[in-house]
Amino acid sequence: MDPLIKSARTALSVCLGLRSNERLLIVTDPNKQKIGQAFFAAGREMTDHVILTQIPVAEVNGQEPPQDIADLMTKYDVIVCPTTKSLTHTNARRNACKTGARVATMPNISEDIMIRTLNADYQQIAERTKRIAAILDEGKIAHVTSALGTDLTMPINGIKAIASTGLLLEKGQGGNLPSGEAFLMPEEGASEGVLVADASVASIGKLSKPIKITIKNGFAVKMEGGRQADQLFTMLSRFGRDGLNVAELGIGTNHAAQITGIILEDEKVLGTAHVAFGNNISMGGTYDVGIHIDCVITKPSIYIDDRPLMLEGKLVIDVH
Repeated sequence: MDPLIKSARTALSVCLGLRSNERLLIVTDPNKQKIGQAFFAAGREMTDHVILTQIPVAEVNGQEPPQDIADLMTKYDVIVCPTTKSLTHTNARRNACKTGARVATMPNISEDIMIRTLNADYQQIAERTKRIAAILDEGKIAHVTSALGTDLTMPINGIKAIASTGLLLEKGQGGNLPSGEAFLMPEEGASEGVLVADASVASIGKLSKPIKITIKNGFAVKMEGGRQADQLFTMLSRFGRDGLNVAELGIGTNHAAQITGIILEDEKVLGTAHVAFGNNISMGGTYDVGIHIDCVITKPSIYIDDRPLMLEGKLVIDVH
């Protein structure tokens, strides 16, 4: 059997729990046609009501799809979005979830990533992710450091963490596939310090050298590290100061994921953390801008209220 169709079948059955009486919508674009067609083929084996629709390639992550597609998304039970740019932090995705849809976004997924990561043990990933999310829930201050110079303090008191387990089995659930991350937004206007991203950045890819980001009062104020640092600053500052908002702290939990330069997979890698800038509406925030960019760091040490959660990329809590 075609390994791509096999992975699509795993995603639809294990991760999304698609049933024969449910309606499936696949939203793709010209760059991801083959993956969209694999989902269509797998979906037709499972339900009679499947639609595959194509949208133009978006310019940035977080850009809204065409309105007719956004409307269509509110009429389906299960929606899969293998697209070049991310639909995760869009009103279209949020509104579909509000109507009860289970939505899997798959920004810039490649055939290799799909085949490799969708056959991981998602029960194990879910257990690990929920444990980390519970620790974040209870915490007041997150402190992230790394050997390369990251030293970032992020207040998180009273903010609910999200466990992106890859299991989207209940009405209204949305998240990435492949998945495996525990994340939350830090308190707005309160993150302070330095982030040194060394693995990859969404929309840019693998980093040729680390990007040093200075953060004051919850906003990135300076980026150093050459051409890619300038590229990141340009992308975010197109949206004014709000684009530079510190939007997210995330911790990867997927043991099958590896750094590829594609953020969908990179931010899920076990032993990494990521900080995102821009839109934080999906996490309960107030910064509603048309961009959300994740920056991944390897081998971080993460302390929650001075208790270690991860030391140099190794989890020190009791999870498998």
